[in-house]
Formats: sequence, structure tokens, C-alpha cells
Amino acid sequence: MEAAPLEFLKRLLDIPSPSGYEKPAQDVVRQYVSDFADKVTTDLHGNVIAAKNPGAKLRVMFAGHCDQIGMVVTHINDNGFLHAQTIGGWDAQQLIGQRMVIWTSGGPIPAVISRKPIHLLTDEERKQVVKLEDLWLDIGAKTKAEAAEAVRVGDPVTLKLGFQEMRNGLANAPQMDNKTGLWVCIEALRRAAKQPLKCSVFAVSTVAEEIGLRGAQTAAFGIDPQVGIAVDVTHATDCPSIDKKQQGDIALGSGPVVFRGPNMNPVVTERLIQLAKEHCLSYQLAASGKAVPNDANALQINRAGVATGLVSIPNRYMHSAVEMVSLDDIDRAADLLAAFVTSLDGSEDFTP
Repeated sequence: MEAAPLEFLKRLLDIPSPSGYEKPAQDVVRQYVSDFADKVTTDLHGNVIAAKNPGAKLRVMFAGHCDQIGMVVTHINDNGFLHAQTIGGWDAQQLIGQRMVIWTSGGPIPAVISRKPIHLLTDEERKQVVKLEDLWLDIGAKTKAEAAEAVRVGDPVTLKLGFQEMRNGLANAPQMDNKTGLWVCIEALRRAAKQPLKCSVFAVSTVAEEIGLRGAQTAAFGIDPQVGIAVDVTHATDCPSIDKKQQGDIALGSGPVVFRGPNMNPVVTERLIQLAKEHCLSYQLAASGKAVPNDANALQINRAGVATGLVSIPNRYMHSAVEMVSLDDIDRAADLLAAFVTSLDGSEDFTP
């Protein structure tokens, strides 16, 4: 992977973007794509749309969501402790004992989230699964007034951010879901922009995926693509306790995952598979028998329908502080999407 794209990924992973609070990350996206996109716009929802060759008749949309799961402050108690709701799908067990950051108008405020120590739990409490309402955020304030000077109700909260490289080309960070998918869409546009294009390509950094696929829905309506490819993470199953019979045999480092199933257009899917073979790009297959819970869902049913594909990045430990991916997988995914759009001559028929 080239140095500049890798630094772009690291920058994205250092910036908070829980649903509803994506603007700082979107500013970085806008700045980065301005070097190679023909047109960069931001719609009223906050989606950043980078276009190459926007006047062509055939329009292809790449969708990678910018937002991460997080929390939002809802209450400050009399002793200066904070309570919060989740943004997106959290396992409360993942939050116990984590270092957190509250993103305020005055700057980031460090916090921790926990519950009473195991020594003080009753036998019955030790048997129970922790509930969100049993947890609190501690910023070290002594009083409600002191805490309220630094934090307001409505401020977003994330896990402490950061990128950590590991053995065998792997890396972990709290928001690999879905900064890696966003990176693939942007990097695919950059690579495709180096070659003549006979279609329009719109790489979209979508918002609010974690709370209902909302950004992809509004962006697709505005772009009105005939073809759309969503890029998100999927569950890697190369670790203990996951049922491969239902989730598939998906391994880190074995390439991006091309999904098949009723949410995906078979012409788009087969073209992705064939291009992976032609360009000697490793890939993996997975299947879903229902509407997938990511931007591919919203893309498929936009307006009169979009020929939709789904390319996913294997991710261990999704929705945790240590989401783990292979850097080789995202690199190959960007190559695959770039190959897809550069292979089009504008006359293709994607009718199933």
C-alpha cells in the first residue's frame, strides 16, 4: 500500500464520527478527494460525494459509510458522573472498563466507563449480564457544576481512538467498521481516475448507516445511479466460537468478500467475481438470504431500483475497541472496484 493512502486511513481512524456527528471526518474526506475528483459536493444530510467523469450516461455509485457506533451524553448527576445512550448497536459488555473520549465544543475530554468493582458485586449481580443503565462515565469531576462546565447533554462519546499495526499485515482500531469500507471507495476512485472512464463514478462517504442506512438512501436518491456497490465490513470467522456453517468461512488476509443473495444483482456480482479472477485478486464468497443490514439494502431499492453489489472487508471482533482487519484485504478491494468501473464501456445491461 502506498504511503499517502495509508496515512489517509490512519487519519480517518483518529477522527470521531458517531452517527449524527460525522462532520470532522467528512472534512478530511473532502480535503483528500479534492486532488483527484472532478467534483466534490456535500448534501444537506452530510454525505460527501466525490465524482469522476460526472457527465457520463452510466452512473456507478460506491457507498462506504463514515459513521461509527458511539454514545451520546443524556444526564449529568449531582456528583458529576455522566450517563449516556448508545448510538448504534452496542454489546454493553464491550464497554466495561474502557477508556472513552467525550467530544465537546471545547475539545476532547478523557473519560472512563465502568461499574462497581467485582469485590462489591453480590453473588446475584455477578451472574447477571450488565445493562447499559448500570454503567457511567467518569471524567474526574467532583460536582455536577464542574462536569457541566466541560460537558453538555448531547455531546458525542466514542471509545479512545487509535490505529495499531500487528503481525502479518493486520491492524486493529475501534472504527474499522466502517472507515475501511469508506477508504476502499475513495481509494478505488483515486485508482480509477488514473485511467479513461466511460462511466460516471460517484464515491460517497455516507452518513448515519449505523442508525438505519439513512445517508445511503438520500445520497442514492440524489445521484440516481444505475449501478451501486456498497463496501462494508463483514464477520471474519477465523477465530474461536463462530459458526462457519451459517456465517461462512471468512478469513483475514484471504481477500475481500463478494456477497451473493437476493439483495445483490447477479450481473454485478458475477462481473466482480470474473474481474477478480482476471486481475489475479484473491477474493472470498459469502451469502445472505435476506436484505443485508448495510448500505447495499438502501441502494437496491432506491427509486426504480439499482443493480447492487456488496463487497465486504473481513473484520474480527466487530463493534468493539479492537476491530481487526487485514490491510491487504482493503488494498485488493480497492483494486477490484477500480477494475469494475474501468471495465465498463457504458453499454452494459445489468437487468437480471
